[in-house]
Amino acid sequence: MPFVRISLKGNRSEKERQSIGDCVHRAMVKAIGTPEGDRFQVITEHGADLIYDPDYLNIHRTDGIIIIQITLASGRTVELKKALFKTIAEFLAEEQGFRKEDVFINLVETARENWSFGNGIAQYADAPPSHLAQQSVGQ
Repeated sequence: MPFVRISLKGNRSEKERQSIGDCVHRAMVKAIGTPEGDRFQVITEHGADLIYDPDYLNIHRTDGIIIIQITLASGRTVELKKALFKTIAEFLAEEQGFRKEDVFINLVETARENWSFGNGIAQYADAPPSHLAQQSVGQ
């Protein structure tokens, strides 16, 4: 159920954008158990309107920055989140040539009842999906 926004500086080909999205999705499948077919992404490219601090927390960033925001249901442990961050950065570095320093990730957690996947129905309001039922907060 994650919804992913990926923001890039510059111009990338459609194939490059698709490959970047593939890396992020595979990392979510591997690290936090997102189902294979649960893929919703928006990838946008920016010029001067993508603004970032090039040295925040003493991490040197370049115009090769990629900003990834993942909105997902709450309930994953800190360990799973750390594994997700690491896996995304590794996949993007190894497969797409991103510097790990340029991979900026933000998770936005929401309650399950805040999602509708169509038909005007809150499909997960009464019970978590099977892949979330197995994960609990604080483990």
